[in-house]
Amino acid sequence: MRINTPQKYGKSRKTIIFAIPTNAHRYMETLNVSNFGPVKSANVSLGDLTILVGPQASGKSLFLELFKLAKDGMHIVNDLRDYNYILPEDNPSHLLDNYFGMGLHSLFRADSEVKCSGEKFDISNLTKPQASSSRPAESVFYVPAQRILSISDGRPKNFMEFDNTVPYVLRRFSETLRVFMQSGLGNPDTLFPIDNRLKDNVKQSITNSIFHGAKVVIDQSTGQRKMMLDIGGMKLPFMTWSAGQKEFMPLLLALYCLTGPPTSVIDKANYKWVIVEEPEMGLHPRAIKAVLLEIMELMQAGYKVIISTHSTMFLEFAWTCASLGNLSSKDFSNALCELFDIGNDSTSASIFENIHSKAIKTHFFAAKNNGVTAKDISSLDIDFSPEFESQWGGLSDFSNRVSDIVSKYYTEKP
Repeated sequence: MRINTPQKYGKSRKTIIFAIPTNAHRYMETLNVSNFGPVKSANVSLGDLTILVGPQASGKSLFLELFKLAKDGMHIVNDLRDYNYILPEDNPSHLLDNYFGMGLHSLFRADSEVKCSGEKFDISNLTKPQASSSRPAESVFYVPAQRILSISDGRPKNFMEFDNTVPYVLRRFSETLRVFMQSGLGNPDTLFPIDNRLKDNVKQSITNSIFHGAKVVIDQSTGQRKMMLDIGGMKLPFMTWSAGQKEFMPLLLALYCLTGPPTSVIDKANYKWVIVEEPEMGLHPRAIKAVLLEIMELMQAGYKVIISTHSTMFLEFAWTCASLGNLSSKDFSNALCELFDIGNDSTSASIFENIHSKAIKTHFFAAKNNGVTAKDISSLDIDFSPEFESQWGGLSDFSNRVSDIVSKYYTEKP
């Protein structure tokens, strides 16, 4: 396949010819959705890393929430009933309202159809009595875009502090962080940095780009365990942090849940999928690089990761992996070490060891008058593809236009 690097400031495009790795053709799970909310048709194949792009209100979050419901439906039903939510056996609309948010049962229509890896998903089956008395484990760890709402004045909220106007995925995420912070970390005085969590290069990158040498500590002076930022002995309450620091902290706690030593409150081995919505929220590009490193660590640990994003950096990473796919595994790892400024002989270089064999998929959710359709743009080919793919789902449109305008007027300058 032929692909071209993006044009920058009037420079000519460099053509690269590469072979798609054979792992890209192996079996992948799929989620096929039609006539669900704003989504008219979305047939999405899921790789080891799947990236969803598209404008706001194009159904990406609803699609991801539907994926979790299809995977963890019985766990969700049991969870809601444990919190005394009433879910009648003959009326699944109550489940839908308590899962997606009050009034959103109308997302499912008479002609809605959902298939997960070819198997039809029937929402009405979830609330019916089950033959088995065993409770299924949760398999999808979901980090929602509204994650900052999970932190109230420096502490994660419990499930019942939210009402059912709030999506279930946010309520469950907040409760998971609360339990983990309370019992899963062994009551540490410091939340960041911690010696046995995250690789040294990743911690250093987070320190340099987000916390700038400050520590995240637990303060109990108010009678509650709350996060504060310790800058040279001065403790700053959560609400005084920068927007990026506040956005990043619940994501960091989520990464703690999934990596590092096992804990008694969360069995990370149960999780097969990790969904992260808009991981770039509030972050400088250098901080996004640190998040990318952690996503690769999750992939190394065997999780399949799905992200939705409005940042070109994740697509640039996917494009790099595709472009270098014909290299040997060693050369591929060395290239990523250079990209992320990590020495290829350091312990952190192990993050890249198996990325060469991972399948990376990218899908664009295109919003039109007759509904949203999902397009596979995994080649990210900027020259030999339809416009929606060559512009990376619209994310590179302005950058390309800037290059064209600068090139035009630079060359026309007398």
